Amino acid sequence: MAHVVVLGAGLGGAIMAYEMKEQLRKEDSITVVTKDPKYHFVPSNPWVAVNWRSRDDVEIDLRPVMDKHGIGFITSAATKILPKENIIELADGEKITYDYLIIATGPELAFDEIEGLGPNGNTQSVCHVDHAELAGKAFDEFCKNPGPIVVGAVQGASCFGPAYEFMFILETELRKRKIRDQVQITYVTSEPYVGHLGLDGVGDTKGLLESAMRDKHIKWMTNSKIQKVDKDVMHVETIGDDGKSKGVTQVPFKFSMMLPAFRGIKPLMGIEGLVNPRGFVIVDEHQQNPTFKNIFSVGVCVAIPPIGPTPVPVGVPKTGFMIESMVTATAHNIGQLVRQEKPTHQGTWNAFCLADFGDGGIAFIAQPQIPPRNVNWSSSGKWVHLAKVGFEKYFMGKMKSGKSEPFYEKAAMKLIGLDKLKKVTKDD
Repeated sequence: MAHVVVLGAGLGGAIMAYEMKEQLRKEDSITVVTKDPKYHFVPSNPWVAVNWRSRDDVEIDLRPVMDKHGIGFITSAATKILPKENIIELADGEKITYDYLIIATGPELAFDEIEGLGPNGNTQSVCHVDHAELAGKAFDEFCKNPGPIVVGAVQGASCFGPAYEFMFILETELRKRKIRDQVQITYVTSEPYVGHLGLDGVGDTKGLLESAMRDKHIKWMTNSKIQKVDKDVMHVETIGDDGKSKGVTQVPFKFSMMLPAFRGIKPLMGIEGLVNPRGFVIVDEHQQNPTFKNIFSVGVCVAIPPIGPTPVPVGVPKTGFMIESMVTATAHNIGQLVRQEKPTHQGTWNAFCLADFGDGGIAFIAQPQIPPRNVNWSSSGKWVHLAKVGFEKYFMGKMKSGKSEPFYEKAAMKLIGLDKLKKVTKDD
């Protein structure tokens, strides 16, 4: 009899619980431990931040779903992980033991690494629905007396898609409110070029995004390092390709959303053999930690090295498609281990993304996510916006039912039906 604990109930953790349940024997048990009893659909946060969605639209109460499927559900934050003892200490004073642990906590948002960054400082965020709600209120106030906007991602960030999405969604909403002519928008990013995305680009994301930004009269600054953020001025240092500073620019704003760098959560920090210096979980090709063989990890909290050196540090994103493949591999591998077999499954680590621009968008497929690739495709059009709306509805419906299936893969097939995407999913 084995007890499997899933730590975290975001995208990776929630679907991990569903898939893991299917792979276990009747005598085995599974428990989800999470500080938040509700799942929220992170890709919808940019819509929440301009009040196109409410919190209720993008949240699901997980307890009834977990109960329905016979999955234990504990709502208390982890405060300490003791991998040698197979124990997790919780904020409510309880301790939980495990035979296998799957870490799916997501990241801690490192706003404190830059003075004035974040919802407690002078910029907004769309990383969490709490932040998106605050951003929506701040945006409504901004529209009463508009001025310049700065959107982007700071040094060390590894998630760039939501920054592009939010910037274009803002631009669309400003036009709807007929105040676009009063707002200068600047995109400030640590990426070496527009459309890099932490992936060295996918297809022609550079050309497509630059063209869209020129068409919308949006300026951009790349190779940017944020020194600090004052109430209405961002201090941006530009770094040359040689790594040397090209000076600091004072960029004024009345509203700003900047994505932060990520790091591991505090209970993981400093555990030798489990995490890297940044607190991300070290895994092998089977999503298994090399030191603690009964610990696996999926999602954003997994350690992945950068694509390559860049003038300003840029991380690698973990997209939904990629996370799904991590989850499936982990579920099957632990299923093998409880049956005294060796783990053999590996994630495909492909990327599929629908970046909504409010009335259009860009889609891309990378197989595998990290280059060189077998499939390196991108496209744009109004269909992307419609596909993203449809995908949100489809995904939320499946999550509410607690059905285990490759959401991103099936949704992509159903909503888009591209020949290249069919080839990607068939090959995998």
